Amino acid sequence: MEPFIIFLLIIAIIGVLSILKMSIRIVPQMSVLIIERLGSFAKIADSGLHFIVPFFEAPRAVYWTGVRPGTTLIELREQFTDLPMQPCITRDNVTVGVDSVIYWQITDPKRALYEVADLTGGIMQLTTTSLRSVMGEMDLDHTLSSRDTINSKLRLVLDEATHKWGVKVTRVEVRNINPPEDVRITMEKQMTAERNRRALVLQAEGEKQAAIARAEGEKQAAITRAEGDKQMQILRAEGAAEARLRAIEAESVAIQNISAALGGQGNPANYLIMGRYIESLRDMSLGQNSKVVFMPVESSNVLASIGTFKEMFAETGQTAQNSQTPAQSQAADVRIPITPQITAQLAPQVRSTRELVPTGKLRADDLK
Repeated sequence: MEPFIIFLLIIAIIGVLSILKMSIRIVPQMSVLIIERLGSFAKIADSGLHFIVPFFEAPRAVYWTGVRPGTTLIELREQFTDLPMQPCITRDNVTVGVDSVIYWQITDPKRALYEVADLTGGIMQLTTTSLRSVMGEMDLDHTLSSRDTINSKLRLVLDEATHKWGVKVTRVEVRNINPPEDVRITMEKQMTAERNRRALVLQAEGEKQAAIARAEGEKQAAITRAEGDKQMQILRAEGAAEARLRAIEAESVAIQNISAALGGQGNPANYLIMGRYIESLRDMSLGQNSKVVFMPVESSNVLASIGTFKEMFAETGQTAQNSQTPAQSQAADVRIPITPQITAQLAPQVRSTRELVPTGKLRADDLK
């Protein structure tokens, strides 16, 4: 009897443990259990320790696409569903392949379990149809450049459709939009042509800006050169004026000194004129192209001849010069012939007196 009692005791312990296992449920954080009593909804068991009545109450299992069959725990965390590549036709009749990712979260576990048989499968199918509808409203160029617009439209459509399922669609992200191969090649050619056009435009703009900059530089350089020339001319004029003033002052001092040295016996201006006269004769004799120069009568001989004429006029009683005005006497043309006396006085300045001619011509070599 004792072995039989021991066996029954073991069976009872195992039954009690099985019943306890069935009645005690531990739910993890951000997960829930849907408890049914005799096949109808009883309660929602959130995270923590829960007791259920064995054989009368049981958690409801879910059978969703992408979820392990028979799972009783329902996740309340945000989940994502990866949609495979879907063919879509745009408004300009171009077939493109589009794949996307949906982020969603269960907000009402009861409605998510009882309002739709396959929650994840329904979301996937609804996303596919909504994606094709949104892509059909746009051209190919717009679909490639307006992904944010596509994501926003899809999120609004899916969120409104899945609200009665107790699900909130948080984000929809379009990952890839793949046009056909021939369209892709055409787009690459178009893009290359557009880039070449932009490069030519930019090059032309650069050359234009460079030409403008060069013209501005040349303009500024010309203005600067003109200003420099102006300042140079001003400085030269000021220097020449200063030099002339200094020369005049020097000549004035020289005239004063000569006048003081002569003691009032003569005109100092004649001395300066004779100095200029001698310098002019020297410069004329140094010329390379002048072989013959016209040499006037020496000033001292002219003065001597004038004195002689005065004595002659005094002796003959001719006083015609006294009746002329000072201006007429200065403007009179005095013609003095070359006399032997003048030739003798000019002889030391030339190598031979025989080279003198009656017209008063001397060769430039005789003055060296």
